Amino acid sequence: MKDFSRKIYTNIRLKLKGAFDAISNENIKSNILQAVPFWIASIITGLIAVLYTKMFALSESIRGWIFHSHSWLFFIITPVCFIISWWVVAKFSPYAKGSGIPQVMAAIELSTPRYNSKIKKMLSLPVIFVKIISSLIMTLGGGIIGREGPTIQIAGSIFRKVNEWLPAWYPKISKRIMIMTGAAAGLAAAFNTPLGGIVFAIEELTKTHLSYFKTAIFTAVIIAGLTAQGFLGSYLYLGYPQINALSWWIFSVVIVVGAVAGFLGAYSSRVVLLIQKWKSTFKFQYQHILYLVFCALLIASFAFFFSADSIGSGKDLMVKALFTSEKYTAWYMPVLRITGTIFSFTAGGAGGIFAPALSAGASIGSLVSGWFNLNGSDANIIILCGMVSFLTGVTRSPFTCAILVLEMTDRNNLIFHLMFAGLVASIASLLVDKHSLYHHLKDQYQHELMHEDDEKPQQTAGDIKAGSGT
Repeated sequence: MKDFSRKIYTNIRLKLKGAFDAISNENIKSNILQAVPFWIASIITGLIAVLYTKMFALSESIRGWIFHSHSWLFFIITPVCFIISWWVVAKFSPYAKGSGIPQVMAAIELSTPRYNSKIKKMLSLPVIFVKIISSLIMTLGGGIIGREGPTIQIAGSIFRKVNEWLPAWYPKISKRIMIMTGAAAGLAAAFNTPLGGIVFAIEELTKTHLSYFKTAIFTAVIIAGLTAQGFLGSYLYLGYPQINALSWWIFSVVIVVGAVAGFLGAYSSRVVLLIQKWKSTFKFQYQHILYLVFCALLIASFAFFFSADSIGSGKDLMVKALFTSEKYTAWYMPVLRITGTIFSFTAGGAGGIFAPALSAGASIGSLVSGWFNLNGSDANIIILCGMVSFLTGVTRSPFTCAILVLEMTDRNNLIFHLMFAGLVASIASLLVDKHSLYHHLKDQYQHELMHEDDEKPQQTAGDIKAGSGT
């Protein structure tokens, strides 16, 4: 009986082993090995995104406390913080300046062994530290910047570094796909918007067909997002604004806010590029410092003489407009938010433009709501459409912008309104420029990297290459 049982057990074991061997072929083993680096990088990205979020919020809280206690101090604090933020970038990692998204786009296009040293300047461990430190200092000083773009460059650096650490015997993973996936995971972790991260990778970062990297990007976005949620909880970036019955006539107002906000978003991008071109003529360090002081004093004046809502990332402004009875903003608020964003972005420190663009769009939507005497949910619709429209004017990615705002608020019944606003904004922005701000900046970074070796002999030892400040 025992021999019979043992024989049956042996037969079953051999059949199971045969089935396992049939499944566990080399392709599947290779796929699993290739997935592991994405999972590890996604977890690290989620953890760092959480830490960065908490540090950013703390910096904004300290800034708010100082402003409400001694607002006049910002005429000193803001210039000091702007100069330090710029110096940290110029000294330790020049390509950590600005948003970070154009750097990621440039790195994706240069992802070949030939340009590995150039990619390293845009995506590396020093970039991560400099990005965080510089942006936190600028936030403390009242800079109108966000953490979302920097999180994308940080995530791209993490994914690239994990790929670099793989041993020689490990299955090869495309550097381009690794960076693209990291950027998508970074956006998902920063905004808690997994669909937005996926759409961003498809619409903004690459023209590559999704089938080539769909598994990697889906798992990375999910893992990074869940890691962030594990520490921050399941949250919406903006919450649940009140949206009641939707009327067809509101689309006429959506057209207005879409055209106005989209045009202004594209035009502000044009101004950024013009300032950048002018700053490229600076030959001495004191010229950069004088420009920084001017930007800082201007922004401090906005806060001191007008409103504290004019500085910072603008999240408080968006929350006030969507969740209080103060739906209408003063006529000057969009001017202050847009102008402050331009001068903060061109100051030379690290800082993103996603949140400032959303807040600028919210102020435009609030202003337009006042023009048409809208209240309650009707005003909320126009405010949200303004956010999508202005961000579309900057990025030229209407679908990504609509999905981001949709996921931030969980207002699924507004999908057609938001997408329509993005479409109108995209058309209006073409009147200003055919390409997005990120596209122009990406080209500039590539040009700088390609001509660095030619320019080095012409530089003097005392010069500090501060770049153009975005």
